[in-house]
Amino acid sequence: MGVLNPGRPLPLRLPATLRTFLPALALAFVAAEACIALDTPLPWMIGPLFSTAIACMLGARLGAPVQAREAGQWAIGTALGLYFSAPVLAALARNLAWIALAVAFAICLGMAAGAMLRRLSGCDDATGFFAMAVGGASEMAVQAERHGAVVERVAAAHSLRIMMVVGTIPFAVRWWSSHGWGAGIDPFVPLAANVHMKGLLVLIAVTSFAALLLKRLKLPNAWVIGPLLVALALTAAGIELSRLPEWMIRAGQLFIGISLGTRFTPRFVHTAPRYLASVAACTAVTMLLAAAFALCLATLTGLHPGTMLLATSPGGIAEMSLTARVLHLGVPVVTAFHVSRMVVVVLAIGPLYRGWKRLH
Repeated sequence: MGVLNPGRPLPLRLPATLRTFLPALALAFVAAEACIALDTPLPWMIGPLFSTAIACMLGARLGAPVQAREAGQWAIGTALGLYFSAPVLAALARNLAWIALAVAFAICLGMAAGAMLRRLSGCDDATGFFAMAVGGASEMAVQAERHGAVVERVAAAHSLRIMMVVGTIPFAVRWWSSHGWGAGIDPFVPLAANVHMKGLLVLIAVTSFAALLLKRLKLPNAWVIGPLLVALALTAAGIELSRLPEWMIRAGQLFIGISLGTRFTPRFVHTAPRYLASVAACTAVTMLLAAAFALCLATLTGLHPGTMLLATSPGGIAEMSLTARVLHLGVPVVTAFHVSRMVVVVLAIGPLYRGWKRLH
């Protein structure tokens, strides 16, 4: 039996989560700086997402703890909520009918894409439906498991969808905004123009409490929706605590980018090629149809086409709302459209699947 040598220091070993997260953080930071140098839109998310995804698919052991993803979601949710002043809410109320129409369109588009995926890939009904439903990846994976779908394939489909959306739509919107549409001028700006340390600490406390409460209640996207609702309520009431420092928002984007990118493991690469190709084809079709719908909606509402493209795209709340913020488009409009869609899809997805299955 060996005896410890008191004169020899024990080797320091980092926890497993840090051993995979710190290299991912370093790679993501370098990639974000590269994207800034290349002048890409959303550099603090696109750089980390694609760099960590490529590295993971090549076999690198990178990961992101749940807390990093939640911190990123908190930063984005809080920043978005600060846009919703009383005049903004009044303006959004006038667009409720268009929001309802967009939600209905997204649901129908997802169901049609599910049928298309089933025919192209030969997957079962449940897998096809939940893989193409335009909802949060984690919520759709949970629902997929309940209804007997292949959860791994559903999760892979949503990861690929988000990557395709983030890798194309921000670039397309910025290009079109500077080639014919004109630059987007967002009339909605946060009330608090400066960082106030005491107010910021209060804001962090109350929004974090809301996130923890919603998480305890097992509500979806708790770390986005909880802070967003609290910041929204404070802003609508005219309470100006503080804005978030820009470094917090950038860190939030970086954490979300790493969380998304590290889903692309070597196992993802070896997922059935026909299935992934079919998912890519179906996602491309849904993006094109959503873009056509957005342009029609922009004509009818008079809102900026770029705002409507982001509002109706098959992306997530954080990614599309952040793109609107960076490109100075209608952040509250984009956020309201995506939050409404997420709530309806999460609440109605079970009955929708049962109705969809009866049609097949």
